[in-house]
Amino acid sequence: MARLEGLERPFKPDWEAFVATILRQGPPRRVHNVELFQDGEISEAIGKRFDVFKGLKESDPDFRRRKYIAIQRFCGFDFVRVGFAGMDMPLWGKTVEDTAALRRASGRRYQDESKGPIMSWADFEKYPWPDPNKPVVTSEIEWYCRNTPDDMCVIACGGFGHLCEHLTWLMGYETFCYALYDQRDIVKALADRLNAQYAVCMKRALEFDRVKITWGSDDMGYKTGLLFGPDDMREFVLSGHKKLAAMSHQAGRPYLLHSCGNLSDIIADLTDDVKIDGKHSYEDTIEDVRQLKRTYGRKIALLGGIDVDFLCRSDEKAIRKRVRETLDTCQPGGGYCLGSGNTVANYIPLNNYLAMLDEGRLYGG
Repeated sequence: MARLEGLERPFKPDWEAFVATILRQGPPRRVHNVELFQDGEISEAIGKRFDVFKGLKESDPDFRRRKYIAIQRFCGFDFVRVGFAGMDMPLWGKTVEDTAALRRASGRRYQDESKGPIMSWADFEKYPWPDPNKPVVTSEIEWYCRNTPDDMCVIACGGFGHLCEHLTWLMGYETFCYALYDQRDIVKALADRLNAQYAVCMKRALEFDRVKITWGSDDMGYKTGLLFGPDDMREFVLSGHKKLAAMSHQAGRPYLLHSCGNLSDIIADLTDDVKIDGKHSYEDTIEDVRQLKRTYGRKIALLGGIDVDFLCRSDEKAIRKRVRETLDTCQPGGGYCLGSGNTVANYIPLNNYLAMLDEGRLYGG
């Protein structure tokens, strides 16, 4: 691999410029990076290769958190993305052996598509719903607000905005689709319960001044369309995101959305009615982010878009060329942050991901 000259350059985060870029307030002075997350195996590999964790002590009870801040800064992020504690929701799935090069010892988990823990009213009543009002819920946000360097901001993400995902996971996707016709009342009850829970989490997150952005994550589609019809999506999913976006906007914070799949049937709803400020997750077989700057990229920020399959299969030269072309197209005027098309999965070759980061650091310099 070629020398990583960009990553050798000093980097200073600038969260205010990052937020301005998302809000399309003019051309940025440099490239801003964004990711929903890096798999832990990727972060650990980067930390070890570049000695990012030097000076941190494993005996420190906050070692995990301090490592995360260090990795974010090294990789060129202006933020830390923080979720809520104690809000886990038991779901059904299966774990299999992970075959990635940076193998996850605990395996790779897949969601049960047929059944879930809530398939009847009795299930609904006995489900162990988490309590968003418990003090522990904001403990992670509190720590990062106290300890994150002032040139970085906190993005609240992870305890709200999973409406489509939780609806289909809690019931099982197949059961949920039947329920849209046979048990529509329980679908509504689930959506109402989730919306109430998410609203509390959002309200609590917005109480922290260092939370400058909120980010919902909710996969709504697959390669050729939505997981279910657009009218039902508007009733049970988009209405909830609209409330969360309104809460975030009322507090003066942008609301971002990560959502995989082909959302062409509802993208106008997301930009004009829900009023998201930026969309994350792009796959070349659905839409190339370079083509979107002239369409809905005129209304919202485009986040990421270096296709994951491309990152996995391409060589360094092709990756660097793709990064430059993407920035040439999407960077002017603001409203674009560089990143993968989804997340930095542990099966992406590490050198390929580093090439993307390095070329972004070099761009314009």
